[in-house]
Amino acid sequence: MTYPVIDLFAGPGGLGEGFASLKDGQTFKIAVSAEMEESAHKTLTLRAYFRHVRNAGDEKGLRAYYDFCHSDTAPHPSVVVPSAWAVAKQEAQRLTLGEEQDNATLDHLLRKAKVRQNDRTVLIGGPPCQAYSLVGRSRNRGKKDYVAEEDHRHFLYREYLRVVQKNRPAVFVMENVKGILTAKVNGRLVFHDILRDMAAPSEALGKARGPRYRIHSLVNSDVFETGMDPRDIDVTRFVIEAEKYGIPQCRHRVILLGIREDLKYDGRHHLKPAQPISLKEAIFDLPPLRSRLSSGDSDEAWRGEVKAMAERLQEDAIRNGLDQVALAMRGEALNLGGSLETGNLRYGPRQNPKSKDRYHRWISDSRLNVWLNHEARSHMASDLARYFYVASFGKAHGRTPKGHQNFTLDGLAPNHKNWETGHFIDRFRVQLEAEPSTTVTSHIAKDGHYFVHPDGAQCRALTVREAARLQSFPDNYFLQGNRTQQYQQVGNAVPALLSSQIAQVVSNAIN
Repeated sequence: MTYPVIDLFAGPGGLGEGFASLKDGQTFKIAVSAEMEESAHKTLTLRAYFRHVRNAGDEKGLRAYYDFCHSDTAPHPSVVVPSAWAVAKQEAQRLTLGEEQDNATLDHLLRKAKVRQNDRTVLIGGPPCQAYSLVGRSRNRGKKDYVAEEDHRHFLYREYLRVVQKNRPAVFVMENVKGILTAKVNGRLVFHDILRDMAAPSEALGKARGPRYRIHSLVNSDVFETGMDPRDIDVTRFVIEAEKYGIPQCRHRVILLGIREDLKYDGRHHLKPAQPISLKEAIFDLPPLRSRLSSGDSDEAWRGEVKAMAERLQEDAIRNGLDQVALAMRGEALNLGGSLETGNLRYGPRQNPKSKDRYHRWISDSRLNVWLNHEARSHMASDLARYFYVASFGKAHGRTPKGHQNFTLDGLAPNHKNWETGHFIDRFRVQLEAEPSTTVTSHIAKDGHYFVHPDGAQCRALTVREAARLQSFPDNYFLQGNRTQQYQQVGNAVPALLSSQIAQVVSNAIN
């Protein structure tokens, strides 16, 4: 049996990918996915095309996809197989929810897909989270005349709520940042209102009474339903810690599973814990790259700059009694320039991972001959020194340096007014190879300082593909747009492999 899926605020499609890829006797097919940002919508459409031709066994369509992945001179799949591309465009819609015309378009498409008539429709997605995130709220407080009650991002969940009320899906899956648990508007906890509203969407929108929902945790037996007081429950029990479920990243997100009351679901199905995946296991089969210099880059210039920098830092570390760090630096310096490649949008040749665990089976594709989106970014020479230092520090101490007290070597302190205030003590953070990474966020698009590669000899931040690996995107997931946009798409996504596990829970619940 095939269940239709509505994917709202879809981004590049991480949440939808997990549902569309589930194979357990039942299948989920995305009826409509909606995303407003242009580059993310391009990624979403290309992925919809790939899934369509793969599921249809369309060999011509598949060849067109892989040719496009392998060569920047190959024609776009839309030119080679326009009929399949038309199907993808029908599925992936560029819509801004909350805009009257785009709301009308979405409603028309859902009527056409007859999702309300299907008693097993699933709604997935999460409203934009900038206003809820702790960092976002800190930035907002610094804005002159910022009024939380007037920030439309607080209320975009009501667009999600509107679609629930109008289409009455059997199940909804709603994702957001942990910051939503403590966000307030008019002195009220936003999350408490969301629980009340999502449990009774018709009443929340002032409509005639309609279906109600029990809101379940995906990791325990906790449930919220109409009539309960949100103050009586531990809201942190709705948080999923992705690293516990085989994702190589410490990503903690609130995810709600809403089940329509008439389905009589008892909440017995949960995500199953899995063996942790370290950063090393996730990305170290990708070819090493050197960073680029933001000014005057060449192999010779880069090698000269980083070798001189490494020598200076080693000497200074010894003078300051940092013997362990100096020793680690010496080892990293021996490998500097071991690779002088800087990568590319299509960088090859590629080999499949050797490991056969669930994570590596998920990301592998034997037909793919290149590394997609594996390209080093450019950095200032002063940042290269900091990257080399934090990577060496991580090797020596098994942790990232924190605060200005750990950056005492000559030339490491950045010229920031708040450097010694303690506000951003991990402004430069190395990802540790023996552990899952820290949370990949859209901030990675800014500068990469929080996402330094643990191999100091490469002296760089993570590439888009490495970040995508940490988000468990399959290697054949071709992110579109410029590199900054690719980073943003990855940082805002739901890990695709985690989504597939959520889809399994939903499949069990529906049945």
